[in-house]
Amino acid sequence: MYIYNVTSNIDESIHEEWLNWMKQEHIPQVLATGKFTNATLTKVLVTEDMGGVTYSVQYRTNSREDLEDYYNSHADTLRSEGLRKFADKMLAFRTELEIIDEFTVNFTNKFSQN
Repeated sequence: MYIYNVTSNIDESIHEEWLNWMKQEHIPQVLATGKFTNATLTKVLVTEDMGGVTYSVQYRTNSREDLEDYYNSHADTLRSEGLRKFADKMLAFRTELEIIDEFTVNFTNKFSQN
């Protein structure tokens, strides 16, 4: 399994508009491509020297092929809409992560490996 992580720093002047757009439009559009199983939106809890508010969206996919197909068939169109709407008020970078293993805590306070 893979995680496609997009970290974005958003100017405070458009913060609420961007957050609503992400929740109501962009993330649902990315998921509608059928290339990801779910998405997690998180706020990064650090103060950036450049200011703004930083978020991370983690999209999970089952295969490298689905991720490549997303890049080839959907990424440019979906990215360009954000650039058109928010231009120089947002800065984003992307990271790919491969999940090696996952661990959870069960009710008896013992760790288990998935």
